[in-house]
Amino acid sequence: MPHDHGHHSGHHHGHAHGGASTMNGAFALAIALNLGFTAVEFIYGFIAHSSALMADAGHNLSDVLGLVLAWGGAWLARRAPDSRFTFGLRGSSILAALANAMFLMIACGAIGWDAFRRLLDPPEVASVTVMVVAAIGVLINTVSAWLFVKGSKEDLNLRGAFLHLAADAAVSVGVVLAGLVILYTGWNWLDPVTSLVITVVIVIGTWGLLRESLKMALNAVPAGIDLPEVDAWLRDQPGVTDIHDLHIWGMSTTETALTVHLVMPDGHPGDAWLDERAEQLHQRFRIGHSTFQVERGDSDHVCTLQTSP
Repeated sequence: MPHDHGHHSGHHHGHAHGGASTMNGAFALAIALNLGFTAVEFIYGFIAHSSALMADAGHNLSDVLGLVLAWGGAWLARRAPDSRFTFGLRGSSILAALANAMFLMIACGAIGWDAFRRLLDPPEVASVTVMVVAAIGVLINTVSAWLFVKGSKEDLNLRGAFLHLAADAAVSVGVVLAGLVILYTGWNWLDPVTSLVITVVIVIGTWGLLRESLKMALNAVPAGIDLPEVDAWLRDQPGVTDIHDLHIWGMSTTETALTVHLVMPDGHPGDAWLDERAEQLHQRFRIGHSTFQVERGDSDHVCTLQTSP
């Protein structure tokens, strides 16, 4: 926030987590496996008159596009800052996660509509073909999801890719079970019903990703960071009598930034003090890019954002 008096500032740039930036091989392998299987699954789903199998193929295709988005977002996030984009393109990983969630929701709508249409007039299903193809899908999606397990714990972008693949593995299991029941009962209506159930499960699983990525796109405090706790910690630092203009937001799906004004009547504490506080913020709260403005408190200031209409 602008002020009419001079100021001193300190900053710390934390190291970005490896995350997607070191997973090019995982992305390439997962995309190749899922793209090949999607084509095979759709063809056999059409031949077997299975809406559940074609629904799974449609979801697999959304996985491929989602993986491409996640990979692209991870690549763009590594671009260095320049005079136009002073944070680089780190925010692209957030946009990729958001697009991933939105695309999956749209795909679920299309799959659900097709399943409802088939439920009104269920075609005869080649259950053995359905079971064999879906079982292959379980294997492929499980292997693909496993590639992203570790990275998904820290990176929302990778979590989106993992959720896509894990959901597909679960979908394929459901299709196998539906095919088995149809084989012994002849209940062809169970195929589109399975598609509808699958769609609901995917929507429920995707909602959290959509909500969190949308919040990050709006510069919300990232999940896992308690702003009041950070506020209290800053106020408790030696020499600090007050703070204001505290802002915390995600620069990317793995990196968090903080800016704050510190009121220190004794004046600037020195670069070593600022560096130590920045490192502690990194270690305690996973905030890797901290910027401090030090003020003596000679005049009162209120964040202009809080006074905006």
